[in-house]
Amino acid sequence: MAPETLRNLIMREPLIMKACIKNNLKTNTFSSKLEVLFIGERMAKGIFITATGTDAGKTFISALIVKKLREAGINSGYYKPVLSGAEIIAGQLVPGDCAYVVETAGLNGNPSDYSSYIFKTAVSPHLAAEIEGVSITKEKIKNDFEQKKKIFDYIVVEGAGGIICPFNLKMNPPLLLPDIIKLLNLDVIIVAGAELGSINSAVLTAEYLKHAGISAKGIILNRYHENDFMQKDNKNQIEKLTGIKVIAAAKENDTDLNINTKTLLSLFKEI
Repeated sequence: MAPETLRNLIMREPLIMKACIKNNLKTNTFSSKLEVLFIGERMAKGIFITATGTDAGKTFISALIVKKLREAGINSGYYKPVLSGAEIIAGQLVPGDCAYVVETAGLNGNPSDYSSYIFKTAVSPHLAAEIEGVSITKEKIKNDFEQKKKIFDYIVVEGAGGIICPFNLKMNPPLLLPDIIKLLNLDVIIVAGAELGSINSAVLTAEYLKHAGISAKGIILNRYHENDFMQKDNKNQIEKLTGIKVIAAAKENDTDLNINTKTLLSLFKEI
Protein backbone atom coordinates (compact mmCIF):
# COMPACT_ATOMS: atom_id res chain seq x y z
CA MET A 1 0.00 0.00 0.00
CA ALA A 2 1.33 3.43 -0.94
CA PRO A 3 2.29 5.68 2.03
CA GLU A 4 -0.30 8.33 1.11
CA THR A 5 -3.09 5.77 0.89
CA LEU A 6 -2.09 4.25 4.23
CA ARG A 7 -1.88 7.70 5.83
CA ASN A 8 -5.40 8.55 4.69
CA LEU A 9 -6.68 5.24 6.02
CA ILE A 10 -5.19 5.92 9.45
CA MET A 11 -6.63 9.42 9.61
CA ARG A 12 -10.04 8.10 8.61
CA GLU A 13 -10.18 5.17 11.06
CA PRO A 14 -10.32 6.20 14.76
CA LEU A 15 -9.28 2.77 16.03
CA ILE A 16 -6.07 2.78 13.97
CA MET A 17 -5.40 6.38 14.98
CA LYS A 18 -5.77 5.38 18.62
CA ALA A 19 -3.16 2.67 18.13
CA CYS A 20 -0.78 5.16 16.55
CA ILE A 21 -1.21 7.67 19.36
CA LYS A 22 -0.87 5.07 22.11
CA ASN A 23 2.33 3.70 20.60
CA ASN A 24 3.73 7.10 19.59
CA LEU A 25 3.69 6.21 15.90
CA LYS A 26 3.44 9.25 13.66
CA THR A 27 1.23 9.01 10.60
CA ASN A 28 4.11 9.90 8.30
CA THR A 29 6.25 7.05 9.65
CA PHE A 30 5.10 3.55 8.82
CA SER A 31 6.46 0.07 9.23
CA SER A 32 5.34 -3.51 9.36
CA LYS A 33 4.65 -2.95 13.05
CA LEU A 34 1.49 -1.01 12.21
CA GLU A 35 -0.55 -4.12 11.57
CA VAL A 36 0.58 -5.58 14.89
CA LEU A 37 -0.39 -2.36 16.68
CA PHE A 38 -3.83 -2.40 15.10
CA ILE A 39 -4.42 -6.01 16.07
CA GLY A 40 -3.37 -5.19 19.63
CA GLU A 41 -6.11 -2.59 19.76
CA ARG A 42 -8.83 -4.82 18.32
CA MET A 43 -12.21 -4.77 20.00
CA ALA A 44 -13.72 -8.00 21.27
CA LYS A 45 -17.38 -8.77 20.68
CA GLY A 46 -19.86 -10.41 23.02
CA ILE A 47 -23.41 -11.65 23.50
CA PHE A 48 -25.26 -12.48 26.72
CA ILE A 49 -27.34 -15.66 26.96
CA THR A 50 -30.34 -15.30 29.25
CA ALA A 51 -33.44 -17.45 29.52
CA THR A 52 -37.03 -17.68 30.55
CA GLY A 53 -36.08 -19.76 33.58
CA THR A 54 -33.53 -21.93 35.33
CA ASP A 55 -33.87 -25.07 33.20
CA ALA A 56 -34.52 -23.52 29.79
CA GLY A 57 -31.13 -24.61 28.44
CA LYS A 58 -28.73 -21.66 28.63
CA THR A 59 -25.66 -23.87 29.09
CA PHE A 60 -26.60 -26.22 26.26
CA ILE A 61 -27.16 -23.33 23.84
CA SER A 62 -24.06 -21.44 25.02
CA ALA A 63 -21.96 -24.54 24.35
CA LEU A 64 -23.39 -24.98 20.85
CA ILE A 65 -22.72 -21.33 19.98
CA VAL A 66 -19.11 -21.41 21.17
CA LYS A 67 -18.57 -24.79 19.48
CA LYS A 68 -19.98 -23.58 16.16
CA LEU A 69 -17.77 -20.51 16.11
CA ARG A 70 -14.62 -22.37 17.13
CA GLU A 71 -15.22 -25.02 14.47
CA ALA A 72 -15.41 -22.16 11.96
CA GLY A 73 -11.92 -21.08 13.05
CA ILE A 74 -13.13 -18.14 15.14
CA ASN A 75 -11.44 -17.34 18.45
CA SER A 76 -14.54 -17.70 20.58
CA GLY A 77 -14.75 -18.14 24.35
CA TYR A 78 -17.10 -18.35 27.27
CA TYR A 79 -17.73 -16.67 30.61
CA LYS A 80 -20.29 -17.27 33.37
CA PRO A 81 -20.17 -14.60 36.08
CA VAL A 82 -21.85 -16.68 38.80
CA LEU A 83 -22.58 -20.38 39.15
CA SER A 84 -24.30 -22.16 42.02
CA GLY A 85 -24.80 -25.88 42.43
CA ALA A 86 -21.21 -26.90 41.71
CA GLU A 87 -20.20 -30.49 42.49
CA ILE A 88 -17.36 -31.90 44.53
CA ILE A 89 -15.43 -34.28 42.29
CA ALA A 90 -12.17 -35.86 43.48
CA GLY A 91 -12.02 -33.27 46.23
CA GLN A 92 -12.38 -30.35 43.82
CA LEU A 93 -15.29 -27.95 43.42
CA VAL A 94 -16.31 -28.33 39.77
CA PRO A 95 -18.66 -25.83 38.06
CA GLY A 96 -20.76 -28.21 35.97
CA ASP A 97 -22.04 -25.65 33.45
CA CYS A 98 -18.53 -24.42 32.73
CA ALA A 99 -17.21 -27.97 32.48
CA TYR A 100 -19.90 -28.83 29.94
CA VAL A 101 -19.12 -25.82 27.74
CA VAL A 102 -15.36 -26.37 28.00
CA GLU A 103 -15.71 -30.01 26.92
CA THR A 104 -18.34 -29.44 24.23
CA ALA A 105 -16.65 -26.43 22.63
CA GLY A 106 -13.07 -27.64 23.03
CA LEU A 107 -11.91 -24.77 25.21
CA ASN A 108 -8.58 -24.85 27.02
CA GLY A 109 -8.00 -24.55 30.73
CA ASN A 110 -9.80 -25.51 33.90
CA PRO A 111 -13.61 -25.06 33.98
CA SER A 112 -13.23 -22.90 37.09
CA ASP A 113 -11.29 -20.38 34.98
CA TYR A 114 -14.52 -19.45 33.25
CA SER A 115 -16.54 -18.22 36.24
CA SER A 116 -15.96 -15.49 38.82
CA TYR A 117 -18.08 -16.97 41.59
CA ILE A 118 -18.60 -20.70 42.09
CA PHE A 119 -20.89 -21.91 44.86
CA LYS A 120 -21.64 -25.44 46.02
CA THR A 121 -25.10 -24.58 47.33
CA ALA A 122 -27.71 -25.14 44.61
CA VAL A 123 -29.87 -22.08 45.21
CA SER A 124 -30.16 -18.56 43.78
CA PRO A 125 -26.74 -16.82 43.58
CA HIS A 126 -27.62 -14.21 46.20
CA LEU A 127 -28.55 -16.89 48.72
CA ALA A 128 -25.67 -19.21 47.85
CA ALA A 129 -23.26 -16.30 48.36
CA GLU A 130 -24.84 -15.45 51.72
CA ILE A 131 -24.71 -19.06 52.91
CA GLU A 132 -21.06 -19.42 51.88
CA GLY A 133 -19.98 -16.05 53.26
CA VAL A 134 -19.19 -14.34 49.98
CA SER A 135 -20.25 -10.95 48.63
CA ILE A 136 -20.81 -10.81 44.87
CA THR A 137 -19.47 -7.54 43.46
CA LYS A 138 -19.73 -5.83 40.10
CA GLU A 139 -16.03 -4.97 40.25
CA LYS A 140 -14.81 -8.57 40.25
CA ILE A 141 -17.19 -9.57 37.46
CA LYS A 142 -16.14 -6.59 35.36
CA ASN A 143 -12.43 -7.22 35.95
CA ASP A 144 -12.69 -10.92 35.10
CA PHE A 145 -14.68 -10.13 31.97
CA GLU A 146 -12.01 -7.64 30.87
CA GLN A 147 -9.44 -10.43 31.12
CA LYS A 148 -11.58 -12.67 28.91
CA LYS A 149 -11.73 -9.86 26.33
CA LYS A 150 -7.95 -10.01 26.08
CA ILE A 151 -8.07 -13.71 25.24
CA PHE A 152 -11.09 -14.12 22.97
CA ASP A 153 -12.43 -12.22 19.97
CA TYR A 154 -16.01 -13.41 20.51
CA ILE A 155 -17.33 -14.07 24.02
CA VAL A 156 -20.52 -15.87 24.98
CA VAL A 157 -21.60 -14.81 28.48
CA GLU A 158 -24.09 -17.08 30.22
CA GLY A 159 -26.42 -15.78 32.89
CA ALA A 160 -27.93 -17.59 35.86
CA GLY A 161 -31.58 -18.53 36.26
CA GLY A 162 -34.07 -16.22 34.56
CA ILE A 163 -33.80 -12.55 33.71
CA ILE A 164 -34.53 -11.27 37.25
CA CYS A 165 -32.01 -13.54 38.97
CA PRO A 166 -30.67 -11.74 42.10
CA PHE A 167 -26.92 -11.64 42.68
CA ASN A 168 -26.64 -9.45 45.78
CA LEU A 169 -29.72 -8.21 47.63
CA LYS A 170 -27.69 -6.52 50.37
CA MET A 171 -26.52 -3.84 47.98
CA ASN A 172 -28.50 -0.62 47.53
CA PRO A 173 -29.89 -0.84 44.95
CA PRO A 174 -29.92 -4.65 44.78
CA LEU A 175 -27.64 -6.27 42.20
CA LEU A 176 -29.74 -8.21 39.70
CA LEU A 177 -28.90 -10.00 36.46
CA PRO A 178 -29.91 -7.04 34.22
CA ASP A 179 -27.36 -4.89 36.08
CA ILE A 180 -24.64 -7.33 35.04
CA ILE A 181 -25.80 -7.30 31.41
CA LYS A 182 -25.62 -3.50 31.40
CA LEU A 183 -22.29 -3.52 33.25
CA LEU A 184 -20.76 -5.65 30.50
CA ASN A 185 -22.50 -3.56 27.79
CA LEU A 186 -24.02 -6.58 26.06
CA ASP A 187 -27.11 -7.40 24.03
CA VAL A 188 -28.89 -10.67 24.73
CA ILE A 189 -30.24 -13.84 23.20
CA ILE A 190 -33.23 -15.34 25.02
CA VAL A 191 -33.34 -19.12 25.41
CA ALA A 192 -36.86 -20.47 25.84
CA GLY A 193 -38.30 -23.94 26.03
CA ALA A 194 -40.65 -24.87 23.19
CA GLU A 195 -43.19 -26.68 25.36
CA LEU A 196 -46.57 -25.58 26.70
CA GLY A 197 -46.25 -22.28 28.56
CA SER A 198 -43.35 -20.98 26.49
CA ILE A 199 -45.38 -18.15 24.95
CA ASN A 200 -46.09 -16.62 28.35
CA SER A 201 -42.54 -16.95 29.68
CA ALA A 202 -40.92 -15.71 26.47
CA VAL A 203 -43.18 -12.66 26.21
CA LEU A 204 -42.68 -11.75 29.89
CA THR A 205 -38.90 -12.03 29.53
CA ALA A 206 -38.89 -9.94 26.36
CA GLU A 207 -41.07 -7.26 27.96
CA TYR A 208 -38.84 -7.06 31.02
CA LEU A 209 -35.76 -6.65 28.83
CA LYS A 210 -37.49 -3.92 26.86
CA HIS A 211 -38.46 -2.13 30.08
CA ALA A 212 -34.86 -2.43 31.31
CA GLY A 213 -33.47 -0.93 28.10
CA ILE A 214 -31.66 -4.12 27.06
CA SER A 215 -31.69 -5.17 23.42
CA ALA A 216 -32.74 -8.74 22.61
CA LYS A 217 -31.13 -9.84 19.33
CA GLY A 218 -33.05 -13.07 18.99
CA ILE A 219 -34.77 -16.01 20.65
CA ILE A 220 -33.58 -19.62 20.53
CA LEU A 221 -36.12 -22.34 21.26
CA ASN A 222 -34.78 -25.38 23.08
CA ARG A 223 -36.15 -28.94 23.14
CA TYR A 224 -38.00 -28.16 19.93
CA HIS A 225 -39.95 -30.81 18.04
CA GLU A 226 -40.55 -29.63 14.48
CA ASN A 227 -43.45 -32.03 13.92
CA ASP A 228 -45.32 -30.92 17.03
CA PHE A 229 -48.14 -28.63 15.85
CA MET A 230 -48.32 -26.84 19.22
CA GLN A 231 -44.61 -26.09 19.30
CA LYS A 232 -44.71 -24.82 15.74
CA ASP A 233 -47.52 -22.48 16.77
CA ASN A 234 -45.59 -21.46 19.90
CA LYS A 235 -42.70 -20.39 17.67
CA ASN A 236 -44.97 -18.30 15.46
CA GLN A 237 -46.80 -16.66 18.35
CA ILE A 238 -43.60 -15.88 20.26
CA GLU A 239 -42.24 -14.04 17.23
CA LYS A 240 -45.53 -12.24 16.70
CA LEU A 241 -46.06 -11.17 20.31
CA THR A 242 -42.47 -10.21 21.13
CA GLY A 243 -41.45 -8.76 17.79
CA ILE A 244 -38.20 -10.73 18.16
CA LYS A 245 -37.12 -13.32 15.61
CA VAL A 246 -36.67 -16.94 16.62
CA ILE A 247 -33.18 -17.32 15.17
CA ALA A 248 -32.76 -21.05 15.86
CA ALA A 249 -34.54 -24.06 17.31
CA ALA A 250 -32.52 -26.77 19.01
CA LYS A 251 -33.60 -30.35 19.49
CA GLU A 252 -32.54 -32.48 22.43
CA ASN A 253 -28.98 -33.78 22.05
CA ASP A 254 -28.24 -31.58 19.02
CA THR A 255 -24.53 -31.23 18.31
CA ASP A 256 -24.87 -28.20 16.05
CA LEU A 257 -27.03 -25.09 16.11
CA ASN A 258 -29.13 -24.57 12.98
CA ILE A 259 -28.06 -21.01 12.28
CA ASN A 260 -25.70 -19.61 9.67
CA THR A 261 -22.31 -18.66 11.14
CA LYS A 262 -22.36 -15.23 9.50
CA THR A 263 -25.80 -14.55 10.95
CA LEU A 264 -24.64 -15.71 14.36
CA LEU A 265 -21.61 -13.42 14.28
CA SER A 266 -23.82 -10.44 13.38
CA LEU A 267 -25.60 -10.80 16.74
CA PHE A 268 -22.43 -10.06 18.73
CA LYS A 269 -21.85 -6.52 19.96
CA GLU A 270 -18.50 -4.74 20.01
CA ILE A 271 -17.45 -4.26 23.62
